Amino acid sequence: MFFNDTEIFRTSTAEPTQNGIIWTYVKDMSNYVSLFKSPQQIIFDLGNLIDDTYTGSWNTTLTATFSTADDTIEPADLIIPVSARRSAEGASSGFVVPETKAVNNLFLPQNAKKAVFSISACGQAAEEFWWSNVLTSDTQVFGNETTLYGHSAFRELQLFIDGYMAGVAWPFPVIFTGGVVPGFWRPIVGIDAFDLREDEIDITPFIPLISDNKTHTFEIRVVGIDDDGRGNGNVTMNIESNWVVTGKIFIWLDANTSLSVGTLPNISAPEPTIQLHSTTQHGINSTAQSVDYSIEVSRTLYIESNLRTSAGTKMVSWKQDLTFSNSGTLSNKGNDQTMRQTTKGNCHSSSGYTRTFEYPLWVISSYNAPSGGNLTIDARMGRGKYVQEVGDLAFPNDWKTFDFARLPTLPYNNRTFRGSHVNNWQNGTASYLSVPAQKRSYGLGNTEQLYSLSGISDDSVAVLQDGTNSATVAQQPNTELYMRHIVAKNDSIVYDVEGFGGQEGGQSTYSISSQQISDEGMHEFALEGVRALLGRG
Repeated sequence: MFFNDTEIFRTSTAEPTQNGIIWTYVKDMSNYVSLFKSPQQIIFDLGNLIDDTYTGSWNTTLTATFSTADDTIEPADLIIPVSARRSAEGASSGFVVPETKAVNNLFLPQNAKKAVFSISACGQAAEEFWWSNVLTSDTQVFGNETTLYGHSAFRELQLFIDGYMAGVAWPFPVIFTGGVVPGFWRPIVGIDAFDLREDEIDITPFIPLISDNKTHTFEIRVVGIDDDGRGNGNVTMNIESNWVVTGKIFIWLDANTSLSVGTLPNISAPEPTIQLHSTTQHGINSTAQSVDYSIEVSRTLYIESNLRTSAGTKMVSWKQDLTFSNSGTLSNKGNDQTMRQTTKGNCHSSSGYTRTFEYPLWVISSYNAPSGGNLTIDARMGRGKYVQEVGDLAFPNDWKTFDFARLPTLPYNNRTFRGSHVNNWQNGTASYLSVPAQKRSYGLGNTEQLYSLSGISDDSVAVLQDGTNSATVAQQPNTELYMRHIVAKNDSIVYDVEGFGGQEGGQSTYSISSQQISDEGMHEFALEGVRALLGRG
């Protein structure tokens, strides 16, 4: 969803059924208040294929609710897009990378006191399951019988300002509905699939550079790793196709219209440390039987400058410490894969904002497609998104957008927190069967999810040690605001517990509906095979 050339919401669809689907998502837009103050062209782009197999058409309703309330959210005074700028054509303004460069030349105001850059990006087509990609040197290890995508399972989003690295983001591995096995996603959807969260970079240290009334270049790059087959790898922009990318600059203006000046940014951004390993096991006639691989990447980045505004001169800085690991095994001509991935990081701004995150993911999948026979997929997966944030940058901290009126006791309603702690994990098992002779497909699936949101008070705040590569988190109890534990089995919710303020309620156990088939059978999915059904990947 775009306002003119500015992307304000990225979402996706629920897993389709023959009887149709309905879903609703509500999103707080307080940080976009400055855009709502002037007329905007709304462009909502939700691609859809309609043919003799896929017959569903969209009926989409967008509703904006305005309210006045006392809160602690301080939206930016100005939002400038970094996008393909195609609203004049009535089109969405996403860059498609690597086919095009994601770059704009921009004028910025000369009296900025704070600036934050956000990146919205997700892999599509051959990059949708980037986390399952292999080393470039291994893409042909099983010959041409199986397509393996390369450039490794590592992806980094990079921000450059006038050619200087200003920050990076290591993306959360979003899995859209239908991904891996369709049976995982009925009716539970993947983490963030309905609201693809954006990564934020504090670019306040660059204000002295970009406040000179001249144009400045802002570029977003998506990179992977290419290797030489001997354990050596380098960052590369030659990834598969494709990623859809946009960016935004959130700017807070100084009340005094005098120029914001200071020192040029001091940048420490060495190349990431990369460790690669790959071993191939051979069988009869030197045929590859399996490949074991691993990737480890770490990066540190620190940027600082002195900024003078009407409030005086102060040192402003942005720091990141990130680690990534991915290891796995491919066998059965590349059709069976076991992979495990972990992305961890600490981000720290001199404004007092800190973010500590971990994205674990493991998937075990088996794909069998004999010539002229039935196609099957069996998979298990576990994944999580664990984020602790103190303060906020462009987007409000999660506790600020929580509905405190739903809490059971008054003291919660009057409490102010320093930050939030979000735990979100899913695991499941699913199977898929496609019968070409019937032009039909069937599936089973069980998925469990647990989500919790807690407020961090003054006595349980996370502290990032400035100038080091580690974070120290005080192990004080947080205040639970909300939790939900839910289990879906073969299209039905069989367990659902919701809690507010530490008090659980609403436990429900549903019987399998008459439309479902027992575990011994397979529930019908669609009138198409897996390649068309999973389409995007």
